[in-house]
Amino acid sequence: MAAFMRGVTCLVSAETHVFLTKRTDIIVESIRYVRGLRRKPVRVLFPENEAGKVVRASPEKTPVTPAADLQGRDSQPTGTHAQGHGRDQVDGLRFERAFAGDKRLARLVSVARSRTFREHQGKILLEGRRLICDALDAGASPQIVFFSTVDRLRELPLDKLRRATLVKVKFEDIKIWSDLVAPQGVIAIFSRPDPSRLKFANRGQSVPLSLICDNIRDPGNLGTMVRCAAAAGCSNVLLTKGCVDVWEPKVLRAAMGAHFRLPIYPSLDWDDVEKHLPQQVIVHVAESRGETEHHASPELSKAGEYGWVSSRPNRKKVRYEEYDSSSDSESEDEGFSHPEVDTKLYHDTWAQSPSALVIGGETQGLSLEAVQLAGKTDGNRLFIPIVPDVDSLNSAMAASILLFEGRRQLLKLLQTSGKKRQPKAERQSS
Repeated sequence: MAAFMRGVTCLVSAETHVFLTKRTDIIVESIRYVRGLRRKPVRVLFPENEAGKVVRASPEKTPVTPAADLQGRDSQPTGTHAQGHGRDQVDGLRFERAFAGDKRLARLVSVARSRTFREHQGKILLEGRRLICDALDAGASPQIVFFSTVDRLRELPLDKLRRATLVKVKFEDIKIWSDLVAPQGVIAIFSRPDPSRLKFANRGQSVPLSLICDNIRDPGNLGTMVRCAAAAGCSNVLLTKGCVDVWEPKVLRAAMGAHFRLPIYPSLDWDDVEKHLPQQVIVHVAESRGETEHHASPELSKAGEYGWVSSRPNRKKVRYEEYDSSSDSESEDEGFSHPEVDTKLYHDTWAQSPSALVIGGETQGLSLEAVQLAGKTDGNRLFIPIVPDVDSLNSAMAASILLFEGRRQLLKLLQTSGKKRQPKAERQSS
């Protein structure tokens, strides 16, 4: 286009020069033609004549485009990209404004959906003011906080966000990333917490009771069980390798902040499970079956029949590949013997010392290692009777019944021991 315009302007300039020397009546026509070109949104370039002088029209009719103006337009950022370079402050804390195509925003989705990414990168995703505040109060380390408005940011403890990167984004974008029906406008990426370094506010209300989750694969059930353990004052929660990731968003929503109320140790082998328990602990396993079936066949033949499985007799497909069984155990097809574990009703006396409760998954039940650990520590099979022809209880519901019963028994034991010591203390004071 530029080459074409150069040719046209050269022709016009040459004709204008010739017309000026011959006839004056055509000058008007040539000037009008040049004016027509000048109305176009282009920059007209004038060629030099043989004498080296540039043939130009009158100065007042020549469109002038300053070079500084053109450079300013090219170098000045426009749109949301210009906002990405700006930095603002709120209560002395600096934050950035996200621009379109910010890679940090897409990283949220990777953290939320990929368990491999969370484990390898050591990051977790927390959404909502309450959950983020619970994490900050427990001493978790924030890395990036995305918020929609400054008011949302002020709802968080700003003094604990000094080392975090704060990014302001549009609320519409947060709605796209959020898994909540009603997003709160704040999402944060934290470093994966170390349970041994967190500060738990409810440690003074805990009892010597541990929850062991064995092969729990439903995120909602696991989150509810963690929440019940925190409410019952358990000392810790131990998860075997067959469980769902405890930092999955669905687990976090179901737990309602319980992740920062008590220590949680995920992905443990059974040898590691014993290391997180007291030396004199007694491990109990849970069972839930119909009342008539329990009385008809009190002796179970397979470890998979312990725990929260269907009360129907079809259990031929119970498998244990995810756990390292002992070498002397036989395969399921050949049959194997399980350790002798006494059965007790859930409201009988069973929590009279530091105890641990193992809850199995609803589909596969407890693993063989869980039953062996119960037999090794002289534990019991805790039985919750249900009416005939009713399937087993939900694992989270059963865990809540047993955990609060265990808490009641342990608190009663502590109160009884305290009353026995009171007269002795009074005699010493007198």
